[in-house]
Amino acid sequence: MQASPTRPPLFHFVLLHPEIPNNTGNIGRTAAALGCRLHVVYPIGFDMSEKACRRAGLDYWHLVDCVEHPSWEAFLERENPPRLWLFTAHTTTSHYSAVFQRGDYLLFGKESRGVDEAVQAWAATKYGNDHLVTIPMPAGDGVRSLNLATAVAIAGYEAFRQLNAR
Repeated sequence: MQASPTRPPLFHFVLLHPEIPNNTGNIGRTAAALGCRLHVVYPIGFDMSEKACRRAGLDYWHLVDCVEHPSWEAFLERENPPRLWLFTAHTTTSHYSAVFQRGDYLLFGKESRGVDEAVQAWAATKYGNDHLVTIPMPAGDGVRSLNLATAVAIAGYEAFRQLNAR
């Protein structure tokens, strides 16, 4: 399912193998609110059919500019992202140090494990280690990560804030 955008997307949210439909639904809502394109990269842990989306209460899904990709390789072949930021818990570089630009790709891994080491290595090689960023969690105390939908919203709105602050 893909909406026809009337203008180029502000950013691209890329979900690599998402597992939880409600997270993807919330991320779709954030993408629609910001004017971003959502990329869902298979395999995923749920059904993306129109019926399944309606059942999950995603009655706004027609507003989401969503592109589904059959694999990571197919995503790379079709999109060839010129600029990409990988959000990961496996770095100390804060997303506040990123300088976002219109059209950037913001990549997020699956809820249970994030992205695998091969994708992290690819991103570091292609874009540089400074493009592997994390969302600070100053309290720490055993919290490994944020909910995926929360992380995408934080990242998307920080990128939006930066563009509007310049």
